[in-house]
Amino acid sequence: MAEARTQTSRRWLWIGAAVVLMVVFLTARYFLRDRLPVRVARVEHQMLLNTVSTNGKVEPITNFQYYSPLATTVKTVSAQEGDVVHSGKLILTLDDMAARAQVASAESAVKTAQAALDAALHNGTQAEQQASTAEMEQDRLARDQAQHDLEALTKLAAAGAASPGEVAAARERLETAQASLNAAQQSAQHRYSPGEIARAQAALNDAEAALAAARHIEAETAYYAPVTGTIYTMDAAPSEFAETGKLLVEMADLRNERVRAYFDEPDLGRLATGQAVSIRWDAKPNREWHGHIVRLPVTVVTYTTRNVGEVLVDLDGSEDDLLPDTNVTVTVTISSEPNALSMPREALHEQNGKYFVYQVVGNELQRVAVTIGAPNTTQVPILSGLQEGAIVATGTTNGQPLQEGLPIKEVR
Repeated sequence: MAEARTQTSRRWLWIGAAVVLMVVFLTARYFLRDRLPVRVARVEHQMLLNTVSTNGKVEPITNFQYYSPLATTVKTVSAQEGDVVHSGKLILTLDDMAARAQVASAESAVKTAQAALDAALHNGTQAEQQASTAEMEQDRLARDQAQHDLEALTKLAAAGAASPGEVAAARERLETAQASLNAAQQSAQHRYSPGEIARAQAALNDAEAALAAARHIEAETAYYAPVTGTIYTMDAAPSEFAETGKLLVEMADLRNERVRAYFDEPDLGRLATGQAVSIRWDAKPNREWHGHIVRLPVTVVTYTTRNVGEVLVDLDGSEDDLLPDTNVTVTVTISSEPNALSMPREALHEQNGKYFVYQVVGNELQRVAVTIGAPNTTQVPILSGLQEGAIVATGTTNGQPLQEGLPIKEVR
């Protein structure tokens, strides 16, 4: 009997211990489940910037490029990539033998065309004029002789010593001689028609244009720095062949650069000339350059897979440590509020078109309706619903959703 009571007591003891453990487990589980670890932030006044970011490319405002004017070899190179050169300095020369030959040929063509025009304007060349004078003199002598013969036969016919037929034949010879003389005189005075003179003038114009082009090519076989600037591309070496149109040198004043920024089409309506711009380059992550928009796009173009507008940004200052053709990040300040009551954007929630936050009141979350202004990528301006210093929940650390009325544990 005593042994049975002992076993019953032990059984109840184990049951009691199990109940206590179960209560402890459920209590711990209850508190761990309900006290949500919540990240919080304070509502406060601060500078609120509304910005738009995109990519862009650096380019000189005035860029100078030198292309090979003809197929030839590089003769000399007097500067290297990266050199700062002064205006007027010789940078490179090309073999100009072919260019000089073209100039000589063009000069000969001009002289030929000029001679042809002179002949047209002066009724022929000197030889043609001499031949024409000789021809007219011969026709004049023939006419005078025919005139003399006609006069003689006319006298003889009056005396009955010549027949009327002989007189008529003499008159016909005179008329023929006079016609030949008239034709020679007309040819001497108007050898070329107005159309032929115009064609000769056009031929001279073409020859002079070809000469000017040849001289221009000859002059371009030596390249001098047009301004004081930096050579940032050099693709030439002595004795190296350069085909026609090959880009040999690029230089610019790198103290006067701009950025061509590519903004997506939906953002274009928010841009305006004069807006402040910050520029960052991954190669120098600790540097930031500043500028402002100087020209808005006039059309939308396709850039890779995006529809963008090209916006020009002038850099403020004269620093030359941004290299041409580098890819940069461009951020435009659309608007700024120096003392806006705001909170992190993560704290904002929306339901049925209305905004609310979970405010920390005591150790619990309370749902509060708010009115907001235009947010930026990180902050939301508060127009009503919250006071400065209010604590709002931005999320949980365990991935659980925020709920009104649950006790929380703040995690900053």
